Amino acid sequence: MSNKTAFRKQAGVDLGKGDPAWWWWRRRRQEAEAAAAAATRARSAWERLREDRLRARRIVIGLADRELQRPVAGLEEVNEPGRCFLGSVLGNPVAGWARGSPREYGPAPPPLNAGGVRGSGRGGGGGGRSGRSGESMPPALRFAQAALAARAPVAQDETRLHAARLGSQPDAVAPAASALAPAGHARPLQALGLILRKIWKYLKETLWYSEDDYIQIITNIKNCPWRRHAEEYENFRAKLASCCDAVQTFVVSQNNTPMGTNMSYEVESKRQIPIRENIFQMFPVSQPFVNYPYNQCAVVGNGGILNKSLCGAEIDKADFVFRCNLPPVTGNASKDVGNKTNLVTVNPSIITLRYKSLKGKNTKFLEDISNYGETFLLLPAFSYRFNTGISFKVYQTLHDSKVKQKVLFFHPTYLRLLALFWRTRGVTAYRLSTGLMIASVAVELCKNVTLYGFWPFSKSIEKAPISHHYYDNNLPKRGFHQMPKEFNQMLQLHMRGILKLQLGKCDVA
Repeated sequence: MSNKTAFRKQAGVDLGKGDPAWWWWRRRRQEAEAAAAAATRARSAWERLREDRLRARRIVIGLADRELQRPVAGLEEVNEPGRCFLGSVLGNPVAGWARGSPREYGPAPPPLNAGGVRGSGRGGGGGGRSGRSGESMPPALRFAQAALAARAPVAQDETRLHAARLGSQPDAVAPAASALAPAGHARPLQALGLILRKIWKYLKETLWYSEDDYIQIITNIKNCPWRRHAEEYENFRAKLASCCDAVQTFVVSQNNTPMGTNMSYEVESKRQIPIRENIFQMFPVSQPFVNYPYNQCAVVGNGGILNKSLCGAEIDKADFVFRCNLPPVTGNASKDVGNKTNLVTVNPSIITLRYKSLKGKNTKFLEDISNYGETFLLLPAFSYRFNTGISFKVYQTLHDSKVKQKVLFFHPTYLRLLALFWRTRGVTAYRLSTGLMIASVAVELCKNVTLYGFWPFSKSIEKAPISHHYYDNNLPKRGFHQMPKEFNQMLQLHMRGILKLQLGKCDVA
């Protein structure tokens, strides 16, 4: 039956060949058939994707099982930290996946700031699905140990297949393997790194985790021995230096900002401020960090995890101590956070709210500043235009009072470059947090860096509720920073042996 005959039969009328209604009906029918064909193709594509993922999983498990069936030479050479790191990072989330759990292919998981993890402040209660299953050693972990032992590199075609099936690589787990494996196993480690990165990417895209799940994984990492990895540190520091060069451009100085320069603001980059003589004289002649590089540095955040941590004595032993946003360091807090301070950042909003923009008497401000001793006060004077006036007011107040504290200003170009550096690594917030800025500076200025008080969760490792700061529970603005993503980056640096992230109480002699 022709289209025209079918239309006549359906409409119950006899239209002539030239009637426009028949052509209109024909176009509608063609469109409906095209839509149905597109839907069929979409369903087929999704089924093929699902089959590809299942096939990729079977390949990974098959490789692991195949390796386990062969004698593994050199496994005893893999040090305990290596096995511990792999077990802590891969053991929990991979176990259920590697066994073939049917809970996959659900919606994409939220970023770390969902499901109870703090984002720009405190997250919610943290429900969701867990990836743990209780299996002691999943096949993926056993394959990781076999690959670390350098029994045999993964075939090149199989490696390419993993890359094709499991997506693009994140900066996640693999560096820990190269940091902790014995020397002389470069080729197998490359294969291992690829496999671990793909597995981690797959897990992040197919499983949901609650805050408790994340804390459990971090607890396992905390329980592993940490050691500094000099090669990883030097490589990461070289990348930071080539991008940002904190040694020369971290703070504004007369050397890097000549008089007469039109300086662009960090965030309001289309706005400029001319550096005239009165502003130029506020800058130090050169970078003031005369003992660079420092051997041991402590970057002290303000997280509630510092309460009852007893880290004060350990922090005070550092050669250089960074602090953020004028936190309290006297009284009972000193046993947990110490009181030594070489550099402390100052958010201009603190000056506005706490000290009334330094209008009138400045006695309280000067008393509070004196608690930090002979330190540098670092302000973002050139991030926003409204920061400039209050930052200059702080400088003038200290200058007139002839106190021993000195004022420095963040260089806006350094902050822009640093934001770009971390953006390429997944931190895409409106602006980096002060903690991540200072941690980045510390990696360039110091040989050994330990971070204290960085914790984006509402519970401690012991699952006890904790406040947002160790001195209050005031939450920051939502959407301004990406604390969980920043913490994830710090955790990766910790696993790679670049810096140490203190994840609980300090050891007290």
